[in-house]
Amino acid sequence: MKDKVIVITGAASGMGLETARLFASNGAKLSLADVQEKPLKELEAELQQSGAQVMTQVVDIRDRKAVEAWIVTTVEKFGKLDGAANLAGVIGKQANIGEISDIDDDDWDFVMGVNVIGLRNCLRAQVPHFNEGASIVNAASILGVIGAAKNLAYCASKHAVVGMTRTAAKELGPKKIRVNCICPGPIDTPMLRKSVEIKGSATDWSFLALRRMADQKEVPPLIEFLISDKSSFITGNAMQIDGGWFC
Repeated sequence: MKDKVIVITGAASGMGLETARLFASNGAKLSLADVQEKPLKELEAELQQSGAQVMTQVVDIRDRKAVEAWIVTTVEKFGKLDGAANLAGVIGKQANIGEISDIDDDDWDFVMGVNVIGLRNCLRAQVPHFNEGASIVNAASILGVIGAAKNLAYCASKHAVVGMTRTAAKELGPKKIRVNCICPGPIDTPMLRKSVEIKGSATDWSFLALRRMADQKEVPPLIEFLISDKSSFITGNAMQIDGGWFC
């Protein structure tokens, strides 16, 4: 990872924040984006204090021009682009409670806007700047490979992430650019806590083989592996890190 230039979306909290910390500790040069300005700037200060080379930019990934400007600024600053961890995502306000007949158009558009259109914007902006040997990791979900009642928008959006990842892997493979996605199960992040809050009841993890949700620090090592040269023959995969949900 040393001296690789990596862009990360969703970097201000949860899995994205811990990924940024891990990458910085291993010598990567980082360009971090999120919609949350205050925690993003706090992370920038933290990482710079530790000696990391890092820049941040407030970006709503639904905005194509904003994404493109961020990537151009990143390449101007660091001179290249070696990889991307596209981790920004949302669950929507109807997750776990909205049945198919109750789907709200605005909520559907919000979830698809961030999780699908946002990822499309990121890939479209990033790919022209990648060097040979670059690697992309997209955040899907275990609900991108299975279904879940009362999660139509979220499941559909994450299935789309898996499809986009596999399609990009086929297209970019001849250019020696790898593309994978991760499919996490429940992770103790602000987004999951919001989902549990929406549901309005405690969650029973007995359906997981490990009987617990993951700490948000347990996922970044997989992301790092997939971006690093250690995974040089892995592409087009949806890597499950789900505590035994799908086994």
